[in-house]
Amino acid sequence: MTRFVPPRHHDIADDLRLQITTGRMKPGERLPSEADLADRYKVSTVTLRSALAVLQGEGLVEKIHGKGNFVRRPPRKIVYVGGWGTLDPWTAAEAVLRVTVRTTMVQADSRLTTLLKVPTGSPLAEFLCISHERESPHGLARIYIPHDLVPAGVLNDELSWQETALRLAVLGSPPATVRETVCARPPTPDEASALRTGSSKTVLAITRVATDTAGRVIEAAPLTFPRDRVDAVFTTHHVTDERQTQG
Repeated sequence: MTRFVPPRHHDIADDLRLQITTGRMKPGERLPSEADLADRYKVSTVTLRSALAVLQGEGLVEKIHGKGNFVRRPPRKIVYVGGWGTLDPWTAAEAVLRVTVRTTMVQADSRLTTLLKVPTGSPLAEFLCISHERESPHGLARIYIPHDLVPAGVLNDELSWQETALRLAVLGSPPATVRETVCARPPTPDEASALRTGSSKTVLAITRVATDTAGRVIEAAPLTFPRDRVDAVFTTHHVTDERQTQG
């Protein structure tokens, strides 16, 4: 009977995993270069990268473009609070998070036409928001607002996330309804790149659509979070008929 010999990259992954889990390699520590590791284990860089891919898939190692491979810090979860969050995709806006915002004008394609219930080609403001804690991405949001509802100055100025959220919050009264659709799914290639998560990892995807009393969509926001970095909380408020409570 032929004895099965595990591929060499599994042995390398096992050794590096042991160093990480026993604390010999600390969270945030940069691993030796891929060339140095390949030389240490007497393998090709292709085999070495296969070993690192195993650890990246397990969430133990993350590769930062242009910097190298690092021992991933234990994930710190944030809380997404369901409902109207003054257009803030991280409604618990924690001070430890650094949020970058890129604003641009786009035209509604078929997907956005369905979300916002506007004609194809309608002008929309897009706010691309990515949150980080140190080097680790925590969430990705694309917020879409009809152009005529965007406060003056938001599209033209270089603003911080806090300033942008504050200006967007002056849209008026809270919406009449907020509908949120939640699912777990594999990330798209763009999401996997932005969130630095493997394509085999599951993300939590929330699509939030807010409408006013006339039924007009005033905001549509597809939000994406790595599954190990967020808890989502949704609360239902029951309305009591005052006539039943009197007498």
